[in-house]
Amino acid sequence: MARKEKVEAAATGPTGKLPKPRLREKYAKEVCPKLKEQFGYKSVMQIPKLDKIVINMGTGSTDKDSKNLENSLRDMQIIAGQKPVSTVATKAISNFKLREGMKVGCKVTLRGDRMYHFFDRLASVVLPRIRDFQGLSVKSFDGRGNYAMGLKEQLVFPEIPYDNFDKIRGMDIVICTTAKNDEEARVFLKAMGLPLREK
Repeated sequence: MARKEKVEAAATGPTGKLPKPRLREKYAKEVCPKLKEQFGYKSVMQIPKLDKIVINMGTGSTDKDSKNLENSLRDMQIIAGQKPVSTVATKAISNFKLREGMKVGCKVTLRGDRMYHFFDRLASVVLPRIRDFQGLSVKSFDGRGNYAMGLKEQLVFPEIPYDNFDKIRGMDIVICTTAKNDEEARVFLKAMGLPLREK
């Protein structure tokens, strides 16, 4: 069995279905009571929760190397466990030799169990693997409870096989929550295990 197939089998389990995320249980048993007490929510519907996670990877122009986009799609599918879609340029920019409609990257939107599994791997496995990692900045919230971060290379994900690796690709990850403000989102994401710095 190839490494990619082993990774997919381990992720989905013997039945081919994703196992129940442990973060869902942690959210219900630990995070919800803590946030309800801290912020005085009257209803469980007011408690912040994960909405979706969007992963975006830019590849630049694919004119010179058509394999670049193909390999980017492959890497992202391994990382996210879900098939990504290609993104296209919405307008032409001559300085970057960019034409309207040209494929310039790929993205994937995770929801449900896949979102929880990815968040769990990101917080507990991937980020601690980064050299000299000292926590994520709390300045990356957008004012509406969403958190954006960037990774410089895809090799921090243990699923990426070194034998198929061709070039370093960075990516943007946006974690969308239902929190009304940055303070609630910060407390919520930290309780869920995201390693945020205090300042």
